[in-house]
Amino acid sequence: MAPLTANTQRTSVRGLGEIALHVNNLDAMQKFYEEVIGLPLMTRVPNCAFFKIADGYEGHTQVFALFDRSESPGYQGTDAPTSTIDHIAFEIPLADLEQEKERLEALGLRVETAEHAWYIGARFM
Repeated sequence: MAPLTANTQRTSVRGLGEIALHVNNLDAMQKFYEEVIGLPLMTRVPNCAFFKIADGYEGHTQVFALFDRSESPGYQGTDAPTSTIDHIAFEIPLADLEQEKERLEALGLRVETAEHAWYIGARFM
């Protein structure tokens, strides 16, 4: 791959369209993302659920999707040691951070936060 120069357009990407996860229990995970995280369900079909995250670039909704592939031939399930996912972060207003952290902890969830100097004024859960 040739190195990029300052005059080279890097990409046409303008936003994140979708994140999709494999899950072992679609019903439980749908309930978690709807009731705990509060994402609105866009549609549910037998083996997948699609949630709206936000309006995206030029009218394309940013989507969070869950897929149950347990009925697919050769599917071996998901587990943390072999997953390629490191983490998922959802953006919330900084003014709501402490209240949201307390709400999630009251539900028995472990919440970790981090401040990133490269992204001014941001804290992530």
